Amino acid sequence: MDTRLLTADTLSELVVVPPPVLDVVVPVHNEQAGLETSLRRLHAHLTATFPYPFRITVAENASSDGTVAAARRIAAELPGIEVLVLSEPGRGRALRTAWLASDAAVLAYMDVDLSTDLGALLPLVAPLISGHSDLSVGSRLSSSSRVVRGPKREFISRSYNVLLRITGTTSVSDAQCGFKAIRADAAESLLPLVEDDGWFFDTELLWLAERAGLRIHEVPVDWIDDPDSRVDIVATARADLAGIVRLRRSRSAARLSLSDLREGIGRRPLAQPVGAPSNVWTQLGVFAAIGIVSTLAYLLLFMGFRSIGTAQEANLGALLVTACANTAANRRLTFGLRGRAGAFRAQVQGLLVFVCGLVLTSGSLVWLHAVAPGAPRLDEVGVLVAATGMATVARFALFRGWVFRTGRASVDDVRSTSVGRARSAAA
Repeated sequence: MDTRLLTADTLSELVVVPPPVLDVVVPVHNEQAGLETSLRRLHAHLTATFPYPFRITVAENASSDGTVAAARRIAAELPGIEVLVLSEPGRGRALRTAWLASDAAVLAYMDVDLSTDLGALLPLVAPLISGHSDLSVGSRLSSSSRVVRGPKREFISRSYNVLLRITGTTSVSDAQCGFKAIRADAAESLLPLVEDDGWFFDTELLWLAERAGLRIHEVPVDWIDDPDSRVDIVATARADLAGIVRLRRSRSAARLSLSDLREGIGRRPLAQPVGAPSNVWTQLGVFAAIGIVSTLAYLLLFMGFRSIGTAQEANLGALLVTACANTAANRRLTFGLRGRAGAFRAQVQGLLVFVCGLVLTSGSLVWLHAVAPGAPRLDEVGVLVAATGMATVARFALFRGWVFRTGRASVDDVRSTSVGRARSAAA
């Protein structure tokens, strides 16, 4: 019988090293000056506080200084650091390449300046490790976040995120925060669909994730602006606007179908949204009850505003106040939708529905004053009641078929009204 003497070297070859639970990718481009300090700080934090195996991947993309040499020197000294060298620049390209090549269960990234407090890293990835969520993002715009940065960057950041919500691109509060994580199984399906290779990569990934029906977890973070940041704000803003236009065109032209993706990785909607009436007649009854209350509130407001303004001004003010309250009440009680996801969009669409009501009611007042100049206030109220009744019928049809239609609830509001299939937790 042929026997072999097992030495320490041969034994080490038989040991199978399990993949890390977390792979933190740090995309870098010409960051030689501050790279060593940041990597040592990140490595020390993970070693001291993270309870699972981890890896740090430096995704170097086309640097022209000594970034590669510095990264390799640190990787040779500290365990768990690897260097990925790419010949083309682009943060999005670096993240896509590094994430798709990783064998970790959870993939994260952060900016090399470590502007985000590292204490938020474990809360960021914990919902992904447990399987509760699919994608996790840090938010500098949460009410509990603490942020130090100049007014110019603050204004640009908030304006950009408001634009994203108004255009329906994403409902995440802070799309561009350089502090995100995703489950590897979700990344494998989503990343090949992300076209942008630059700074818009984050927003496009969120756009896809929401429409694929993934659960997104937001974590308030503390953040201190890096005064040495090399981000070109004007060029980045221009590229972001172009990206938004591209996504809207893709959606309107139906060139990007996500039905297969939703079927494969999306979380299933509840059989019946929590608290929603069971059929259209019940929905109509609840809607009518809310409509009666709204009409009474509208008439009271109209009479109050009429004492200080014209009939048209009073009508506009009363309608605007009651329209917002009516949309919120119908979202929750008539159509059973909960949570903040999609609430802002519903209000915007509700205001468009409000415009239809404004046209009907204002038009009825114009007609009344044309056929009966100097008509008494009681006649104004009577005409408005009839016009409001017609506006109510139109509002229900638009709410049910557009604002709160079932398809939208199952995609855009799925994070707060759906449950997913069982997912194994990364161990």
